[in-house]
Amino acid sequence: MAELFLGKVLVKNNRDQDELDTDQELSERLENRVVLLYFADSRSSRCQEFAPLLKDFFTKLTDEFYVNRSSQLVLIYVSRDRSEEDHDSFIKDMPKRWLLVPFEDEEFRRDLEVQFSVSEVPVLVVLKPSGQVISPNAVDEVARLGTPCFKNWQEVSEIIDRSFLQAEFCDTTASRSLSDPIRRIKYKVEDTKKKKERAGGDEEEDGGGKGGGTDFF
Repeated sequence: MAELFLGKVLVKNNRDQDELDTDQELSERLENRVVLLYFADSRSSRCQEFAPLLKDFFTKLTDEFYVNRSSQLVLIYVSRDRSEEDHDSFIKDMPKRWLLVPFEDEEFRRDLEVQFSVSEVPVLVVLKPSGQVISPNAVDEVARLGTPCFKNWQEVSEIIDRSFLQAEFCDTTASRSLSDPIRRIKYKVEDTKKKKERAGGDEEEDGGGKGGGTDFF
């Protein structure tokens, strides 16, 4: 999949608009994942209707509030906006995990439109990690089925499940559920309680051997 973007730059949808501009960075973000290319115009009424659905769809598959491990999914936004202001206004409300084709790279954006036969928007192209097209436009599928779409795409994508990979092949920061801190606190409390009980037992044994001790309580 990274071959499609060789020599190109993708941008992270964060405040600093960090760039992915090396083969290694692109490979790390795109390989072994289902890739979504989202073509849209933020002024289009159909795009305005679909955008919240896509945002919810993507968030529920990748945000640690909903899942323990982010799904092997990446979304790349290809803008058809007429101005950079419209583009920036749209993406500021979209997930920070989205990647963007830079707005100023109009030539590449147009090349992608031609390559994937985009005429009217919104269009959501679904690609295997190999770059083979799973769906030329999954907008209706996502709107009707929601997150189960990803399982269908995953089954035909020949993705290696990360749960069977060694740690160095997985994301550097594995997502954790919100209950993890609670479990850790509970463990610490129980562990401390057991230590006190063991300590109390040892003191009783020592006290018995010395003929008794002074109790203050």
